Amino acid sequence: MSDTVRQQAEREAAASRVMARADRLAALSETADALTRVYLSPEHLQANQLVGQWMQAAGMMVWQDSVGNICGRYEGVQEGAPAVLLGSHLDTVRNAGRYDGMLGVLAAIEVVQRLHQQGRRLAKAIEIVGFGDEEGTRFGITLLGSRGVTGTWPESWLSQCDTDGVSVAQALVNAGLDPARIAHAARHPRDIAAYLELHIEQGPCLEQAGLALGVVEAINGARRLNCRFTGEAGHAGTVPMLHRKDALAAAAEWMMQVENLTRQRGGNLVATVGTLRCAPGAVNVIPGEVQLTLDIRGPQDAPLTALLEELLGQAQAIAGRRQLSFAAEEYYRIAATACDSHLQAVLSEAVAAVQGRSLTLPSGAGHDAIAIAERWPSAMLFVRCLGGVSHHPAESVTAANVGLAIDAFSRAVVKVADACSRRSPGPGWRLFSASWLTTSATEVMAWMLPIPAPTEIYPSSVFPSSMPSRIPRRPPIAWASSVLEAPARSMATSVSLSLPGSAR
Repeated sequence: MSDTVRQQAEREAAASRVMARADRLAALSETADALTRVYLSPEHLQANQLVGQWMQAAGMMVWQDSVGNICGRYEGVQEGAPAVLLGSHLDTVRNAGRYDGMLGVLAAIEVVQRLHQQGRRLAKAIEIVGFGDEEGTRFGITLLGSRGVTGTWPESWLSQCDTDGVSVAQALVNAGLDPARIAHAARHPRDIAAYLELHIEQGPCLEQAGLALGVVEAINGARRLNCRFTGEAGHAGTVPMLHRKDALAAAAEWMMQVENLTRQRGGNLVATVGTLRCAPGAVNVIPGEVQLTLDIRGPQDAPLTALLEELLGQAQAIAGRRQLSFAAEEYYRIAATACDSHLQAVLSEAVAAVQGRSLTLPSGAGHDAIAIAERWPSAMLFVRCLGGVSHHPAESVTAANVGLAIDAFSRAVVKVADACSRRSPGPGWRLFSASWLTTSATEVMAWMLPIPAPTEIYPSSVFPSSMPSRIPRRPPIAWASSVLEAPARSMATSVSLSLPGSAR
């Protein structure tokens, strides 16, 4: 068999495996007729267990951290080297598609699987994380998993409750985790060299360009505002047109300005009036007040700010001309996240190698990369999805495009991870000689990385029987550099990742 034929066969096999695994994960849902898997639910823990098995089969050491992320590490040539972090999320919105988030985790496993089959180790380690919460579906707060890894989890999040009145703290306890150990999920900046994420585009640009893959230049910043036009209600039949102070007419005029001015600005800026509420809301009454929302996004903060200022100025001008008042209150803001230029170049080169040319584009949706980029160089690879449909059961990718994505992603990961490591393991790390350890959830077992801290072990409710001997200690950012070592209590030859009622 020629190299070309063999590579094509490997590509098809990897893509087929990813598609099949995505189907298996889609079956882990709180409802049978629509995919819904929220943070720290039984279905989320089952997904962690299943993904952990696939990581382990790909030659990785596997652990679940203190905020419920499932993590795996494929060691480099030199143990304890910094890692290239790959990942995405395993939670979903309600009535979701099966590729948003999950595709990135599964493709990353294929990258490691390929290296493992070749018996190949790189200068840097490779780690994969299946983040526990990106969507914010359950608690209304987003990026819980990635904020745990960066050590930027606000303490106030613990008291946030879901619609059933269950707090984040209680949900952690219910899942076998300890709210007091949240900080232990944080990774030291030196542990990670770079972050790469593969994700479906969630938009139509790649499809319109006839390309399978694209490179993300930035994740859009966003502003959200509650706006209000206030005029004067009056009888629909008795108030002449020239004497009206119609709040809805003013809002309608402004909405057209929002659309037109945003189009004129270009630069991948987008603006949306998503809600509209009229008062008093009667068919025979001139609207005296209109409340509406504005969502405005763009890949760079300065043009975004300039557009917002122009739109608000137009709203004030419209209100003044019509003898109304206008007010706006910003309730949400997130800065644009620029992807690392060097990593973009590496991804672009890899994409061009597999599809002939590369395209850069912004991401209009948020991702875990927003949080991770605050701490480490980050970049993203987009995969075309049918019609740009996402957050919907019709969400779809082709096996052929997935195969190309795995190839390009592998090229990029190898190039980044095979660069010379910037540091060697320090004197403070320890490694157990045993292949595998079996212990209870109360025993502290650890694989010491250069800056050790209290370990995160599998919670007994999730992984009750055994665990790998090499479990990375992930310190809070400010954790003191001290060595803590625990002895092995017993030996086992394999790891069993089991959860009652889960699919094996």
